[in-house]
Amino acid sequence: MAASRTVSGTATAGTWPSWGRLVWMSMRSQNRTFWRTPVATFFTLGLPLIMLVLFGSLFSWEIDVGLGLIPASQFYTPALAAFTAANAALANVGITLAFQRQFGLLKRIRGTPLPPSAYLAGTVVSSVWIALLGTLIMMVVGVIFFDVGIAAAKIPAAVVSFIVGSAAFAGLGLGLAALAPSGNTAPAVANAVILPMAFVSDIFVPAQDPPAWLRILGDVLPLKHFGRAFSAAFHPAVPAPAWRGTDLVILVAWGVGGALLAWRFFDWMPRVASGRRAKQEA
Repeated sequence: MAASRTVSGTATAGTWPSWGRLVWMSMRSQNRTFWRTPVATFFTLGLPLIMLVLFGSLFSWEIDVGLGLIPASQFYTPALAAFTAANAALANVGITLAFQRQFGLLKRIRGTPLPPSAYLAGTVVSSVWIALLGTLIMMVVGVIFFDVGIAAAKIPAAVVSFIVGSAAFAGLGLGLAALAPSGNTAPAVANAVILPMAFVSDIFVPAQDPPAWLRILGDVLPLKHFGRAFSAAFHPAVPAPAWRGTDLVILVAWGVGGALLAWRFFDWMPRVASGRRAKQEA
């Protein structure tokens, strides 16, 4: 009799789905969880859009960059889009996995035939997909309502910068999930990381003559490099193709560092308050 297995409600007879198919199924499951959580949807996609509308209404002046007067929205819209992508990738991966571990879901998944790598990859792909939606929404609103211009020759640089930046912050999200003591602490840690980082990374308002230590801190952290790489593709004074190789390399290094933290410390079992593995029977 041919063997049969079931993964996420999909049965196959005699064969096992490919790894890529399992990643796709995991990604769809994570997407459904995201859209069924209104609070997560609002803070990931709605809040940055509200910030863009407020910025567009309050900061409506024009800036001279040597090519004539350019609307200020041309500069802060890509920066806010990069922030949206970074926040979506970091928060969705880190908070989701931390809560799933706390409620025992990861323990149950670990006991199924589903490869752990496929489940984690599906989580990362889901976060990048949500980051893409957020970025597209921000840029479309910027183009339609705030006169943001896009040069076709720079689109490849924008796409590559988005992929590298989102993947890097998803890797950092894996590290966050590995280090967070519980799901309850993960949102606070994520916000404590991403929001101050945005202020020192010239995302909201570029700092004018900041202290040296603050400038160095911003240069070290990954969000400034994500914002620079992505925004360069929309800056009128930056010639095509607008590649920012150094920024992309730094983003890759941060993403790999987050993934290495996850590889070393990630735990599939629930933890007690002290962060140790909870002693629960399977």
